[in-house]
This record gives sequence, structure tokens and C-alpha cells, in this order.
Amino acid sequence: MTDKYGVGQDPYCYPNSSLLINLLDLKSEEELIAAEVEFTSYRLSTFIPDFDNLSFDYLCHIHYHLFQDLYSWAGQIRTVDIAKQSTHFCNVRFISKSAEKCFEVLPRNNYFREMPLPVFINNLADFFCEVNVLHPFREGNGRSLRLFCEVLALQAGYELSWHHISQEDWLLTNIAGYQGDLMPLFRLFRLATKPIDI
Repeated sequence: MTDKYGVGQDPYCYPNSSLLINLLDLKSEEELIAAEVEFTSYRLSTFIPDFDNLSFDYLCHIHYHLFQDLYSWAGQIRTVDIAKQSTHFCNVRFISKSAEKCFEVLPRNNYFREMPLPVFINNLADFFCEVNVLHPFREGNGRSLRLFCEVLALQAGYELSWHHISQEDWLLTNIAGYQGDLMPLFRLFRLATKPIDI
């Protein structure tokens, strides 16, 4: 049985099922989705950003923080290859090395600080796209990466708000980015980003 990532039966799912094995032992997709919303919302409310640790390890920490109540593998790099339709994410053998390359751009560019808004948006969108192609976790990649980008933006003097962006817009924009067209992602980040008033 194939799940939404197209990996078929894998060790993350219950036998003969596309449902992720979870710490609550929920056996229906509807219950698991509802639990994800409830528990990640609670964990988000307790989240304290660390502006001094903007690294891949910190992205893993964010994933653990959000999903620790749901999955035993929260915060851990996936061990299976995954794809969504024709979008194939980074092969598991190359995630760590590719992540190192993605994240080294941050210190090299002073973590995008002191950049005018258009330059910041372009840099952040490009970084987001590169890390999104990694998709380092079995589930919860988008939520973790968006929260990481919020922390990155705050320390650079900007605020991100995703509330007015639909899930369909996210999906289509990410597909375009994967195919090398970053313009939709630039437009989306322009909508989501504003300077922090001091």
C-alpha cells in the first residue's frame, strides 16, 4: 500500500497501512491529523527560539519539539527515500552532506542580517527551497522549516506570517521551486514578510 510519499510499505507505517506508527497508537488518518494539530499547536505555544543556534541541528531540534508527543523518530533524519508524485526528495544517503551545504550559506551571509527587504526575501526563499528539497524528516518537514525560518527572520529584523497563505498555494509554490522556478516562492515570501517595527 502506497502512502502520500509514494514509498509503499515502510518501517514508519503500520503493517499493510499507509498510516504512520505513532506514540498514541491512533489507527485512523483523521484521528492522527487531529492529534497532530492539537499537539503541535501546544508545543508551538511553548517554543522558545534560540537565535544563536541557526543550524541543521537546530532544525532537527525544532522537529523534535513539535512532534515529540506523536512520533518516536521526532527530530531524526528519515531512513527511507520519499517522493510526492513526481517530486523526489533528497536520497537518504546524501541528506547530512546536503544539509551541511545548505546551512553553510547562513554564517557565510551573516544569517541574512542587515539586508534590505527584497534582498532578504530572495535569500530566505532560496534557502527555504534548498532545505525543502532535502525533506530530511519522514513527516512534518514544512511545519518545522517554516518555524526555523521564522526564527531566522526575527534575528534578521523581519517577521513572517503564514496565516493568509493556503495549503494549495504552498504546494504549488514548492513544486515550482523544486523544478527551478523560484518566482512563485519569492512572491509568497513577499506576502509573508514584513520588517519588525522598533
